[in-house]
Amino acid sequence: MKKKLFLPAILLIAFSMTSTAQSKGFTIGQWTEIRNAVIRELNRSYVDSLPVGRIEKAAIDAMLESLDPYTIYVPEEEKEDFQMMINSTYGGIGAIIYKPDKNGNVLINEPYANSPAARAGLRCCDEIIRIDDVPAQGLTASEASDRMKGKPGTKVKFLVKKCFAGPAWAAGDTVEVVIQRERIHLPDVEYAGMLDAETGYVQQAKFTEGVGNSVKEAFLMLKKQGMKRFVLDLRGNGGGLMHEAVNIVSLFVPRGSVVVSSKGRIEGSAQVYKTTSDPVDTEIPVVVLVDSGSASASEIVAGALQDLDRATIIGTRTYGKGLVQSIRPLPYDGQLKVTTAKYYTPSGRCVQAIDYSNRKEDGSVGHIPDSLTHEFKTLHGRTVRDGGGITPDYEVKAKEYSRLTYSLVLNGIIEQFTLDFVRRHESIAPADDFHLSDAEFDRFVEFAKGKKFDYRSGAKAMFDEMRKTLDKDGLSENLKPQLDALAKALDIEKEQFLRMKKDEIVPFLEEEIVVRYYFQEAGVKLRLRYDAQLKEALTKPAIVIPD
Repeated sequence: MKKKLFLPAILLIAFSMTSTAQSKGFTIGQWTEIRNAVIRELNRSYVDSLPVGRIEKAAIDAMLESLDPYTIYVPEEEKEDFQMMINSTYGGIGAIIYKPDKNGNVLINEPYANSPAARAGLRCCDEIIRIDDVPAQGLTASEASDRMKGKPGTKVKFLVKKCFAGPAWAAGDTVEVVIQRERIHLPDVEYAGMLDAETGYVQQAKFTEGVGNSVKEAFLMLKKQGMKRFVLDLRGNGGGLMHEAVNIVSLFVPRGSVVVSSKGRIEGSAQVYKTTSDPVDTEIPVVVLVDSGSASASEIVAGALQDLDRATIIGTRTYGKGLVQSIRPLPYDGQLKVTTAKYYTPSGRCVQAIDYSNRKEDGSVGHIPDSLTHEFKTLHGRTVRDGGGITPDYEVKAKEYSRLTYSLVLNGIIEQFTLDFVRRHESIAPADDFHLSDAEFDRFVEFAKGKKFDYRSGAKAMFDEMRKTLDKDGLSENLKPQLDALAKALDIEKEQFLRMKKDEIVPFLEEEIVVRYYFQEAGVKLRLRYDAQLKEALTKPAIVIPD
């Protein structure tokens, strides 16, 4: 009797699954047919010539945007930029350029250390007049950059007006420079060094191929220098390759430890990633610095080391990207970067903060509320939670900067003054000893005063918006005496405000200047001089493991 009842149940389930699959297949076929019909009718009837490529690309982008921001279509012509984005590599000469205005030449802003550009003698403020016989004046910054890039092994010719004297030229001479392009890889480990006699420090920018080995080499180097505590700085690190996150965790935990697991919709997609190599050290205390810019692979590292009670996580809550992307090939050499799974830390946490699958009526998405998060236990019984990034063991906030300082950076005033400084100084003191003089800061104030940018304080900007709202509501006239008095109190002269924020501005100026003479690593080292968040983090004790 049971068998007679059981068989129809199986048939019902099978029919339901088949019907669902057929329904989805019919819907896809229906919309494909409609889309093709719309394109055909537009091509036949639309009043102007139909830009098929542009509208098709826009349609694909809009479709994918409705899913999540990480699922994107990459056509063939954008593959080089895509590789630069995910691998930090490109074919070129290894230099950042600056175009002062559309009618000016191109300036070398910052050559990378040991790059083809640096080896060819190009320096900050060298002026590029021609690129392969094409005048630089007629090119945008993007067009000039594209001409400098190319297949590794090919050559590019420049006509350069030199900023400083060299072995075979005087300052101001125009020389021809031929450079062979190479595969340029921007290093993921931007700096490694000792902060004091016992504390080693590594700043890691991304998770591209080989970074695990780079961190390992840096760790062993620091250990030889007497390191007894290790700081891995993942602040602002937006992530990258999952297997490199596994490689980094494997440096500090026993072989065979679970680092992360992933699970997608496709049957058999669940995977568990464990360490497969012996650790380099399981005893030295490890500190991982994180912030709201630490995402994806950074959260895998922080979450795994927290769950395994191997590191103390310090900073602010991480971004909350618990989604895994895979690259799928498409026709005509295109690619689809598609979200295929969610990942989970060793304790079982998913750190995804935004639920893209449940959108509001207006299409917007929201963060998972704390009330819907769950408790999990670390290896030794500490309580941690899911649903919104990795919460650090100690919250230490970064320094907050004024609206003025952000405006100076975003409007390029800091960068423009840096180029002015370099033109006037062929060399500076070593990075460890360099400090901006009071006279040079005075010169910066005069320089910035002559530039147009929004120098209002945050309070003044809010007041101006409030006054606009009061005007719209017809309330400002009745409050005019009070508003005028408050406006006068908030109105600070540009020079006065710049001098008030000297302590904020000087570190930015010093870092940008040092980079132009001693490359990015020196800039990171100088930045640490003013890193209050790092200094406070180093005062925190290691996590206490429950008995």
